[in-house]
Amino acid sequence: MTNVLIALCCVIFVVGPASGLNQMYGHGQALAQAQTAYFARWGVIPLDLWSGSPHALLTPLTALFIHGGWLHLLGNLLFLYVFGGMTETRMGRFAFTAFYLIVGYLALFGYAAAHAGSPQTLVGASGSISGVLGAFLYLFPRARVTSVFPFLFFLPLRFPAWIVLLFWFVLQWQSAQDDPRGPGVAYLAHVVGFALGFLYAWARYGRDSVGSTRGNEPGSEPATEGESQP
Repeated sequence: MTNVLIALCCVIFVVGPASGLNQMYGHGQALAQAQTAYFARWGVIPLDLWSGSPHALLTPLTALFIHGGWLHLLGNLLFLYVFGGMTETRMGRFAFTAFYLIVGYLALFGYAAAHAGSPQTLVGASGSISGVLGAFLYLFPRARVTSVFPFLFFLPLRFPAWIVLLFWFVLQWQSAQDDPRGPGVAYLAHVVGFALGFLYAWARYGRDSVGSTRGNEPGSEPATEGESQP
């Protein structure tokens, strides 16, 4: 399902106006207007969410498959590709899909609740993907992932997942504190999604899961080192 979700996000992006590839939306001002209307229809508008409209209540789900640009899409899907496969294998296909959708919905809903008066639109799968990162941290804390940091001159270095993901979480938390006005980058949705994902994995799998993913299951550590390289 990880690959299906990636493919679905890509197809929706390419056929929609945000990619600029679909000629039916026109060019220039016409394209910009189409993009605005598209995001308003399928994205989350916090101010509208509390109107009681059934459509508005569905938008935290539809927004998970809408992205604002190529960098937005590729950045999100890179993280989903790297961390989604192993998390899905551990949870199972259907449980992972339900987890992805529910956590993503709650993350965007939580962000909208914190910015209830905002008329701006929120789109993207980052709430769901943050949940996947949180679950990965609990399930595979010692998995080693290849990471690139600007302040280390973009050198590819391998770190345990707990270092990489906690560093990422701290950055999101700090950014959410520094930019309370929202929207923009939905740092608070990242924080909510990550916390929900970690808490779900803790509640669902408990201590036995942590022990098994730290090397007691055959092939668990080699699979991580060979497959998880963000």
